[in-house]
Amino acid sequence: MRIMLDANVLVSAILIRHSKVADVVRHIKDNHKIVLCRYLIDEVIDTYYEKFPDMVDDMKNIIAELNYEPFDIDHIDPKKYPKIRDIKDLPILANAIEAKVDVLITGDKDFETVKIDKPRILKPREYQDEFMR
Repeated sequence: MRIMLDANVLVSAILIRHSKVADVVRHIKDNHKIVLCRYLIDEVIDTYYEKFPDMVDDMKNIIAELNYEPFDIDHIDPKKYPKIRDIKDLPILANAIEAKVDVLITGDKDFETVKIDKPRILKPREYQDEFMR
């Protein structure tokens, strides 16, 4: 499967390496293709520079080790995509749709109201329950 990880999932997995979210990311890395967009990576980098500046190098190394497929769209027309509660999350949703990923893993509650068949939007725990048992 092709799976996009949201920024909150990456931040959490990198910050707490022995967590269930980190286990999910490792499982995805070992068993599926990770797809990331620049907007998402920039969000992770900004979060680390702002909140965890001593861990920036670790974060960059871990992201590089994910061996992800980069995917980015140039222009996002909000009318073309399903409604999302927080418009700041639209670039993640739009890139996931256009990259034709099978699953978007996020802990962001703003994605809960998105009505879409593909990609499936799962929380890390839902992924764990379905694919890691």
